[in-house]
Parts: sequence; structure tokens; C-alpha cells
Amino acid sequence: MGFTPLAGTRAPVRVWTDPYGIEPQAAQQLRNIGALPWVQGVAVMPDVHFGKGATVGSVIAMRRAVSPAAVGVDIGCGMSAVRTSLTAADLPDDLAPLRSAIEATIPVGFAKRDDPVDPRRVRGLAHAGWDAFWRRFGELDRKVAQLEHRAQHQMGTLGGGNHFVEVCVEQGGPDDGQVWLMLHSGSRNIGKELAERHMAVARGLPHNVDLPDRDLAVFLAGTPEMDAYRRDLFWAQEYARRNREVMLALLCGVVRDEFPHVSYGEPISCHHNYVAEETYDGVDVLVTRKGAIRAGRGDLGIIPGSMGTGSYIVRGKGNPDAYCSASHGAGRRMSRGQAKRTYSTADLVRQTAGVECRKDAGVVDEIPGAYKDITKVMAQQDDLVEVVAHLKQVVCVKG
Repeated sequence: MGFTPLAGTRAPVRVWTDPYGIEPQAAQQLRNIGALPWVQGVAVMPDVHFGKGATVGSVIAMRRAVSPAAVGVDIGCGMSAVRTSLTAADLPDDLAPLRSAIEATIPVGFAKRDDPVDPRRVRGLAHAGWDAFWRRFGELDRKVAQLEHRAQHQMGTLGGGNHFVEVCVEQGGPDDGQVWLMLHSGSRNIGKELAERHMAVARGLPHNVDLPDRDLAVFLAGTPEMDAYRRDLFWAQEYARRNREVMLALLCGVVRDEFPHVSYGEPISCHHNYVAEETYDGVDVLVTRKGAIRAGRGDLGIIPGSMGTGSYIVRGKGNPDAYCSASHGAGRRMSRGQAKRTYSTADLVRQTAGVECRKDAGVVDEIPGAYKDITKVMAQQDDLVEVVAHLKQVVCVKG
């Protein structure tokens, strides 16, 4: 499709959807971002929607600065997936026992583990680096020191909201019917606690006083505040990655218990709320992807739809205009409150027909109708990624 420039901004803001279709609040956020003196440029993904401080679905390249709000509060949130040797024909007609087994193994919602995960006892999980990772907790912002126990007991847990675990079946192509496992989660509450503390610090810094939106406050390179944020940020990103690795290994174990002959391919993993150091046109920048994945040439990524519409495995095309990025999903078209006011549990049952999942009032805000059309979102970014596989869920576990 290519991009359309958003008018009226200092730095270039390139939009991979109809700029006139962006909700007014989100469009104003994007203009506020484009006005910041540190911004080199912004790429706006087709799943764009209003967010706290910075817009969800935005990729922001800054020179020697970073805005915590441009990362989001669920630091390191992202996706993991793995292809199995199973086909749809191997799956039983009744998938409820499989969903129950997954829910019994991976705590969801606000639940945490009774005992922390022992990586040495999880088959398929890399054992290296765990002790050093947990020792670094003591270096984090002292205000979160009391959260170490909770962080340890939430490792390997899903959370709620739009986080999910799925069993999917590939649609079309030479591998039609192949079974995949997929999950979406992040740094749980510890990432949120760290993010909010640093956002509060940034809002109080003198160079942020006259910003169009104080939630866009930035840290500047070479300052103690930036160093502290990067330390905590990178730890939380690693926490999120390890959290997904634990859950994926446990999920593979659940499926192995049901199908002892199963084998697995190489896992795919990608953050979509994070910071990376990258270079474009010879300029070193800090790139924040809030609701976006890296899509460098050849990079494999995962773009989910909703709990009834399926997902895509993609390969990046390395488009520098988008800072080598793509959307992180379909993106919401209505808030959670609006979804609850608009839809009923009967609507949820209809829209998730054929999927073994919760169909109660507690997940109505995650109904497929609350999200944008994933097929349209994919069509709008065909210059950013190519589709490797189209997946349709048959089991969806929600918090």
C-alpha cells in the first residue's frame, strides 16, 4: 500500500492507513509526537489507535532521547509461536479437555504461581542466565524492591486483557492443516510498576515543562535518569521474553502429554512494546515500538487478529520508511467499555463459533467485533511484510 504523510508535523509522520480514518484523539497524539524536538521521524501502523501518552501502533525514532510513554507500560509485551508436527486430523473433536489442561498449567488473569518456576525442571527451556537475571533485580529502582517475590511468582503466567494462549491450525498453502501453538503476554505487573515510576520522573524534568503533552516527557542521553530507565527497561524486556519462553515450554509440555509423538520447530518470538538502538540514513536513533514489531528484511514476526479471526506469521521486508516495522495486531476499533456496552455474551458466542474458549461476560471486551478487520490491516502493510502462514485458532485461553 505504501504510506501517506500526516500533515502539520515538524518531523515526518508516515501513516500506513487512511489518515482521515484515524480517531481524532490519536491523530492529535501523533502530531504532538511529531512536534518533539528530539524526534527524527514516526511510522504509524495500520492498527493505530489512541493510547496513554503515545499512540498504540506508533514507531518513534528519537535522537539521543527516549519517551517512556512511547514504549508503554507493559514493557516487552509480545508474541511467541511454534509450529508442531501435528495436523488438524490429529486433534480430537472435543477440545475442552485440552483447554482445561492448558489453564491448569499456565495461571491466567491475576493468578500467580504457588512456587516460582525452576527452569531446570521445564523441558525445552534454556537454563542459561537465570541466576544472573534474578540477581539484577536488586539493581532496579529501589521503589520496586518489595515486588521481587511477586515477580518471581508471576514468571510463567499469562495475565489478562488481550493476553492469550492459542492452539491454531494453518489455513491454505502447502502446509494447510498444520497445528501451531501461540501466546501473547508481557512483563506482567513488574513492567508496569517500573514504567509508571519512570514516567513520573520524566514528567518532572525541566526540559519537559513546555511539551504539548506532559505524558510524552523524555529522558536525554548522558543523564542519570536515562541510565536508570534503560537499566530497568532492558531488565523488564528480558523478563517479558523469559516469561513467554517459560509459558511456551510449558504449553509444549501440555500438548506433548496429549500427543506423545509430537515434535516442534524453531520458536518465533517478537516484542511489540520495546526500545531498540538502530541506525537509519547514517543517524543513530533510539526506536520505540509501541504496538509494533520489528520487520527487518527476513525477520520472522507474529501479527494476531482477535480471539475469533486468526493470526499471521510474517517475514519482514526491511522497509526503512517504516523503520523496519509492522503492526502488532489488528488493533482495537472500540474501547473495552464501549465493547461491553455494544455486545452481549450471545454476540460473543456467535463471533467465536468453532473456537474452544471462554464465552462469558468476563471476556466480552475481547470480542472480535471490538477489533479492526485483520485482513484489511494486513493489506495496508503489504510493503512492510509478506505472509508466511495464516493461522486460525481452535483453542483460545484468556485471563
